[in-house]
Amino acid sequence: MKTLRFDFYVLDVLMPDLVGHDKQPSAFIVYLYLWTRLAALRARRIRVSHQAIANDTGLSKSAVQSAVRNLIRRGLIRSELEFKTAVPMYTVLRPWRTGK
Repeated sequence: MKTLRFDFYVLDVLMPDLVGHDKQPSAFIVYLYLWTRLAALRARRIRVSHQAIANDTGLSKSAVQSAVRNLIRRGLIRSELEFKTAVPMYTVLRPWRTGK
């Protein structure tokens, strides 16, 4: 079994903020999903569809889409598209850590 390390900020500040303040636990789930997938791959970016995230997390596709919009708006992830209908390439951001 592999161990994954999280910044304490993720559980101490980000979780209550997304779940309690924004009333969007799906955003926290999607953030954790992307973080863990990137850590497992030892990558900085990952290409994954909304449907794949929905299937892997048990969320609906519309919940994932809403969560992604919120995470982008909050500056917690970056999404890049090669073209309009492409599968997004995500980068997880950690704005609480300078330069990360």
